[in-house]
Amino acid sequence: MRWTPQGLRVAGLALPCTIGRGGLTDRKREGDGATPRGLHHFVGCLYRPDRIARPAPWALPIRPGMLWSDAPEDAAYNQLVHAPYAPSHEQLRRGDPLYDIILLTDWNWPEATPGAGSAIFLHQWRRPGYPTEGCLAFSRTHIRWLAAWAAPGTSLLI
Repeated sequence: MRWTPQGLRVAGLALPCTIGRGGLTDRKREGDGATPRGLHHFVGCLYRPDRIARPAPWALPIRPGMLWSDAPEDAAYNQLVHAPYAPSHEQLRRGDPLYDIILLTDWNWPEATPGAGSAIFLHQWRRPGYPTEGCLAFSRTHIRWLAAWAAPGTSLLI
């Protein structure tokens, strides 16, 4: 699977997607809004069981209180954490549908370098062309298809 300006190339298909508002980068930093170039791998799949059926056998439910640390100074930086959690973090159980399915990548994981970027996910977009904070985002149909098609360890070249 490979990212191109026309979309993500997967199994002979080009799936339209959006990238970070900061474009692509070889020097990812926390908060820069850029999508990191490189070879990434899927290491997890999360989904909202109150909204959708399990999209893949390896998908785990997003439960209340599940968060993702984006606090570079914290020992749990770029890791799944649970509420209550005081350092900076992202809510995984959102009010909007963006994180109804999340494909987790191994960007700066599991041994995170502080400040080198966190939470580089594949998820649903707000609308076509609307940039992310560094993730790859897709239509609801395409992220569901990707989650069903992918397996742990699937490679992604950006």
